[in-house]
Amino acid sequence: MNQKIYYEVTIKTFPFVPELITGIVMLLDLIGIEENDNELVCYFEKFNEEDYNFLTNALNNLKKESIIERFEIYQSTLEQKNWNEEWEKTIQPIKVSDKIVIKPSFRDYQKQNDEIVITIDPKMSFGTGYHQSTRLMLRLMEKYVKPGTKILDIGTGTGILAIAAIKLGADFAVTCDNDENVKDNVIEKFEKNDVKDKCSFIVGTINEITETGFDLILANIQKNILMDIAEEIQKRIKKGGFIILSGLLIEDQKEIIEKYESLGCKLIEILIEDEWIGVVLVKN
Repeated sequence: MNQKIYYEVTIKTFPFVPELITGIVMLLDLIGIEENDNELVCYFEKFNEEDYNFLTNALNNLKKESIIERFEIYQSTLEQKNWNEEWEKTIQPIKVSDKIVIKPSFRDYQKQNDEIVITIDPKMSFGTGYHQSTRLMLRLMEKYVKPGTKILDIGTGTGILAIAAIKLGADFAVTCDNDENVKDNVIEKFEKNDVKDKCSFIVGTINEITETGFDLILANIQKNILMDIAEEIQKRIKKGGFIILSGLLIEDQKEIIEKYESLGCKLIEILIEDEWIGVVLVKN
């Protein structure tokens, strides 16, 4: 009996934008995805010339929009294996800071002292604590989330930042994401982490958020979107409120800070991990 063949497609972009690549490959017959240092490795039951052309056209569009400078695609074939089992072998709990630990549901973890343990299965590494930008957000949140604060999490993805905010003492977290497919997953994560009563979710962008006066706004999104929604963020944050941004590369620092300072915000702190940065601003 012939073994079934699967297709492994490795995608590199410069700069590396895993969340955007993930959104593209999800439109194909994706059965698995894994993030390495500067590449996404995607697995398909089929990957033909039409699929390759779709992928290259989408990546070329990112080049035209100046989101990436260039990309590389590598293809190979693999014999059948248990993808979930192989993936789970590589995933361990990750200690983001002295206080915050991210663990997958299939791993046991013994909580130490006052640690905050968040359960997220990282099927996509961006937005799960297994990516630098998410870790930067979480470390900064430890300093700026105060008991009783009201949070807005834009582009919530897995909901990890909202979950962490509530566990750090925030009173309520409003979340939104323009991908309607994440809704059920986000609600499930809120339930699994016992924060459902303190979190809401809206399908849409920040423009659908009618509330204002937030104490803290979180956005872990790529630079071009953070630039586009800067005015909307400024409208919704209260005076003296904090804004924490990531999904940014070191080279984005000057442009993003100039944009937000032009709207009456002041830079408070920058945190760096590898080529990624997290930025904290306060509204004057």
